[in-house]
Amino acid sequence: MKTHFGTLPSGTDTYLYTIRSGKLLARISDYGATLVQLLVPDSRGELADVVLGFDDCNGYRACSALLGATVGRNCNRIAGAKFKLGGKQYHLEANNGKNNLHGSTDHYGFRLWKVESHTESQIVLFLHSPHGDQGFPGNADIRVTYSLEKGDTLRIRYDAVSDRDTVFNLTNHSYFNLAGHQNPQRALDQTMIFPARVFCPTDSENITTGEERSVVGTPFDFREPKPIRRDIDADYETMKHQRGYDHTFEVFCDPAAILCDPASGRTMAICTDCPGVHLYSGNFIDEQLGKEGVKYGPYAGMALETQFYPNSVNYPHWKQPFTPANTPYHSETTYTFK
Repeated sequence: MKTHFGTLPSGTDTYLYTIRSGKLLARISDYGATLVQLLVPDSRGELADVVLGFDDCNGYRACSALLGATVGRNCNRIAGAKFKLGGKQYHLEANNGKNNLHGSTDHYGFRLWKVESHTESQIVLFLHSPHGDQGFPGNADIRVTYSLEKGDTLRIRYDAVSDRDTVFNLTNHSYFNLAGHQNPQRALDQTMIFPARVFCPTDSENITTGEERSVVGTPFDFREPKPIRRDIDADYETMKHQRGYDHTFEVFCDPAAILCDPASGRTMAICTDCPGVHLYSGNFIDEQLGKEGVKYGPYAGMALETQFYPNSVNYPHWKQPFTPANTPYHSETTYTFK
């Protein structure tokens, strides 16, 4: 099913596409290749929309939090808005202090993607990113595929190729609230599990330091189930910098992360081929009206972004997001609900 999702200032119409399989239903917009709705049953079989969002494209245009958007070419931060590749230094937009965040202010979430195919359970969206776009080298063709599969699973696949060596570090920026997006006050009461042994601390500018620090004895120890709220105000330097969680955990095994809402019984397990999962507890979400007139604000939902470690382009000892020219890039992440 395809429905109108609003008109851009240019006069271009945007659309919302429905996919479904088994108990799950998702709606994706061609504006930003954005996951707008994800309906998931609770322990009694009652459906709720578990991602934050807006009722039309204009809500997304006015929001800087990238709710549900596809983010690239490089998600998260690059220190000093620059990096070296092939002996050449590339300069990006400094759109987060002196650093680069999520590509640029003209990020992929503000672009109109082309729908290449749409079936009952799958949609494929395409974006051409020209050489120099956001400051990155290479003419790039990028595809994002959303699929709903048996076993109550949402799979997101990212495929790209560039005619020059470039950076590909793509993610989805959905904010999850398994209590339902209409219950923002319950987001921090959800339980988190990370099997991760280490996380990446950040400095006062939210730039990773290059360290992989043990979670033992820190607020980042989620190896046993723990409510996100429990340690969010901990007297721990890298937590105080960000007013909560805005940090990357290693992917130690699959599932790499599990989110659970004890009240509804909804559980989401994340599996990925990425080296990290970034937990952002929505610390700086602006107060605004979201879908169905629900008032969002700080901590209304949890972003769980699968990605390379932030600023890895400037830390050679970390796994790199560089992709050689004419070499296919592929990554995928699954979200399985119980």
